[in-house]
Amino acid sequence: MSGRAAHRPVKADAWRHGTMSAAQRNLPEETPVAIVYDGATYAVMMATPCDLADFARGFSLTEGVVTDTSEILDLEIAEHELGMQVRLWLSEGCSEALGRRSRRLAGPVGCGLCGIESLAEASRPVRPVSLDVRLEADGLMAGMAALAPNQPTNIATRATHAAGFWHPRDGLVAVREDVGRHNALDKLVGALAERPPAERDGAVLLTSRVSVEMVQKTAAAGIPVIAAVSAPTTLAVRVAEAAGITLVAVARADGFEVFAHPRRIVDEGTSTLRASG
Repeated sequence: MSGRAAHRPVKADAWRHGTMSAAQRNLPEETPVAIVYDGATYAVMMATPCDLADFARGFSLTEGVVTDTSEILDLEIAEHELGMQVRLWLSEGCSEALGRRSRRLAGPVGCGLCGIESLAEASRPVRPVSLDVRLEADGLMAGMAALAPNQPTNIATRATHAAGFWHPRDGLVAVREDVGRHNALDKLVGALAERPPAERDGAVLLTSRVSVEMVQKTAAAGIPVIAAVSAPTTLAVRVAEAAGITLVAVARADGFEVFAHPRRIVDEGTSTLRASG
C-alpha cells in the first residue's frame, strides 16, 4: 500500500458574478504521516498521503538517519483512522546512532525545520557536492517547462508543490508532489535513491521558493543543481555556495537567474553564462 488518494472532490458554495450556486472542487489531501523507526516515532509530518515509501526513504536520507537505503532493512505502511504510519527497521549501526539522537518533529506543511531541539540543527553543515555537469540553458528551461504537465495532482487541484529531477540525457526522470514543498523534495530523493550517485548529474526542479532546507536536502542527495520558479533566501544562497551547488531561481518562460556556482550552466554548450563563480 502506497498511501491514500492524493485528492478528492469536495462540495462548496461558489459566489460568481453576484450569484451563489452549488459547486465542487478537487482538493489535495493533508494527513498526519508518522515516521517510525524500530518502533519509536521520530517525526509526524502533515503531508499528501501518496508515495509514502519514497517519502520515508527520502526523509531518512535527508535527515541523515541513514546514508544509504540499504541500511533500511524493512518498510511497511499502515493506515489509521487519524493518519498514516510508515514503519522502518534499520540496520544495527543506524539504530544505535538514532538512539543517541533526538529530533521529535511535528511539522506543518509549510515548515521544514519545526520542532528541532537545537538551533544548531538548522545550520548543520552540508556535505559538499563535487559531482560536475554542464547543463545547457535551453535544456534546463525545457526541463522546467516539462514539469507542469507532469503534476497530475496539481492539475486536478491547483494546490500542490512538485519536485522533479531532470537529466540532460534522460530528460525528466521523476516528479513527486505534495502539499508541502519539503515533502515533495523528500519524496523525490526517495524515488531517486536507487539511481547510482554518478547518474545524479542533473538538476532538482522546484515549483517553490528555495529556502535553506531545500538546499540541505539536495546536498544530501548529491545532486549538483537546483532550479526553482521562485526566489531563494539569502541563507539558501550562502549554503549553496558552501555546498558547491549551482542555484538557479526565478526560472520563468523568459529565462532565469543564477545565484551560486554558475559554471555548470552553459549557453549552447560553448561558454558559461557568467565568468565568475
